[in-house]
Amino acid sequence: MIGVLASGNGSNLQALLDARLPISAVASNRKDAFALERARGANVPTATFGLECHPNREERDLVMATWLEAHGVELVVLAGYMHLLTKPFLDRFPSAIVNVHPSLLPDFPGAHAIEDALAAGVDETGVTVHWVDEGLDTGSVIRQAPVPVEPRATLEERIHATEHQLLPSVIRELIAA
Repeated sequence: MIGVLASGNGSNLQALLDARLPISAVASNRKDAFALERARGANVPTATFGLECHPNREERDLVMATWLEAHGVELVVLAGYMHLLTKPFLDRFPSAIVNVHPSLLPDFPGAHAIEDALAAGVDETGVTVHWVDEGLDTGSVIRQAPVPVEPRATLEERIHATEHQLLPSVIRELIAA
């Protein structure tokens, strides 16, 4: 039922697996993403869809969407997936793609949210789970959780811990609805 896209370590994927959510496939844009190892360790089918194997992002996204559909995916979760999805992919999963982001959107969208929050000198940042649209972290917010910036030395760790609680909770509610 759930397909997860990840580009890196896969700690949010691990949180979903630990929550025993019905993950039927995990895909990445990077063959060296540790998330793929986590999925294989849980006996979840995996695949890599690198840009170098396709003429453009749209074609890559169509092939990836087809693979996910073949594995029964109805809800796509972006868990540290570092590519914007193209319209052909979004059209295949309308209103069924969720992302977790390390800030209180609309503040600090993009790949450097934690660094941007620190540079802005805010007292509080957090985690947002939101629907994915064609923009960069612009989809409708599903739920947010605040995280105090101080102590700065542990901010990233505390944000990850909040992601690992919030994302499985939201996904469980979405699939139960």
